[in-house]
Amino acid sequence: MEQAGEMGEIGREARHGGVLQSGRDTGEHKDKTVVDSEEDEQFLVQPKWRKFLAHVGPGALVAIGFLDPSNLETDMQAGADFKYQLLWVILVGMIFALLIQTLAANLGVKTGMHLAELCREEYPRFVNICLWIIAELAVISDDIPEVLGTAFAFNILLKIPVWSGVILTVFSTLLLLGVQRFGARKLEFIIAAFMFTMAACFFGELSYLRPSAREVVKGMFVPTLHGKGAAANAIALFGAIITPYNLFLHSALVLSRKTPRSAKSVRAACRYFLAECSLAFVVAFLINVTVVIVAATICNADNLSPDDADTCGDLTLQSTPLLLRNVLGRSSSVVYAVALLASGQSTTISCTFAGQVIMEGFLDMRMKSWVRNLITRVIAIAPSLVVSIVSGPSGAGKLIVFSSMVLSFELPFALIPLLKFCNSSNKVGPLKESIYTVVIAWMLSFALIVVNTYFLVWTYVDWLVHSDGRLPKYATALLSVVVFALMAAYLVFVVYLTFRRDAVATYVPVSERAQAQVEAGGGAQAVADDDADQPVPLRKDLADASM
Repeated sequence: MEQAGEMGEIGREARHGGVLQSGRDTGEHKDKTVVDSEEDEQFLVQPKWRKFLAHVGPGALVAIGFLDPSNLETDMQAGADFKYQLLWVILVGMIFALLIQTLAANLGVKTGMHLAELCREEYPRFVNICLWIIAELAVISDDIPEVLGTAFAFNILLKIPVWSGVILTVFSTLLLLGVQRFGARKLEFIIAAFMFTMAACFFGELSYLRPSAREVVKGMFVPTLHGKGAAANAIALFGAIITPYNLFLHSALVLSRKTPRSAKSVRAACRYFLAECSLAFVVAFLINVTVVIVAATICNADNLSPDDADTCGDLTLQSTPLLLRNVLGRSSSVVYAVALLASGQSTTISCTFAGQVIMEGFLDMRMKSWVRNLITRVIAIAPSLVVSIVSGPSGAGKLIVFSSMVLSFELPFALIPLLKFCNSSNKVGPLKESIYTVVIAWMLSFALIVVNTYFLVWTYVDWLVHSDGRLPKYATALLSVVVFALMAAYLVFVVYLTFRRDAVATYVPVSERAQAQVEAGGGAQAVADDDADQPVPLRKDLADASM
């Protein structure tokens, strides 16, 4: 059994393109070793700016997700309802997001596998199925705001009902995927240009309004949660910023960059990914803060007209042009609608690829992009269509906030495996994260789980107290049993993931790889030094993807 385990480790490394290449002759293997050594030397002697540019992309693509319709909706409602009070939530959320996204990127670089694949290797099949379902729900929850954001854009541009725009999102997605075949990179740059145009408009509006710097700084650095619904909006802000599927996506995107195999190069790649991710996150943070400040300043102004007050009282993506009219005037609606359309479609790209990564990682099953996206979009359309028909734009806006809250509750099921793998000798060998980084990440994660659980209990109890007998007693009792059973299952699953010990070793030590290479006919000196303690190959399946 021990020998079988060792062969399993070697087989895993061969499958992911490590130094062992089964089915190749000795001469080809030696050539491969020489090529890897030359590539490593070339990487180390390259100018730093060229190394940095080679790693640009994954963090920026993840950060674009912070500018999607769900972020815009939650930012605007936070500003309109609570002024600058929740700015600190965005600051803490962005710092936390940068921390865990960096851990996700590092995990991919150090192991040569992304988070979903590591989960498949580690957990029993039943647990993997549960994690896959939760991850898929996260993708769908994030796709709902994209559906509604695109529908609002169609409503503004074409003057059609929101529910009609929801139906049109199916065709817009298929059109997007068709155009993507002719150049995904160009399409992404065009989308990013539209989004940053909208960001520039908000910055221009901010310079026009000139809000109180003292109030803004207080809201940014003094945590407060006053007023009914502040906690719910804070959780929605967290959910919009820290999305579970981004952890799977980021750990996979870094594998599309060819990082040499030495430990020195791996650590250098982690630093470059951190710098690239930090820069993108700072830009996303400034844009989100600007949206909150603009909404807060306009909707809480003393000279607000009655019509504008009504609009601010129920601010949705449909009514956002109100916030940009000082800068864009009559053209605010068109510019905003085009940017909103681009925002929704850009996140559609990342949702599609994240869905592929999650399905292939957990289930080892591949699916064509258009099929995968169509399934996700149809599932997301169902609640969007019902709510937009029954409740109109107001209900659609509330659904966006609710979907962001759902993402916050789903986060632990991606975050806990990530934190455990990053500090596991079985997964990363000696390349563990700093103990300080891991402790801070665990503390923040634990705080988020506690807040989510408390909010669930408080919300249900508050509803129960104020339900005024709208349901029969037996129905209330049955509902209470179901709700608390689900909450208990939630906590049990979180505790299981937290305290379960890693049992599967995917890291192959230097000595075992050197011995295996000698047996295969290669030279042991190629992996004998300390710099060659973990191979991180280029993943062709990810490099050839649309991202």
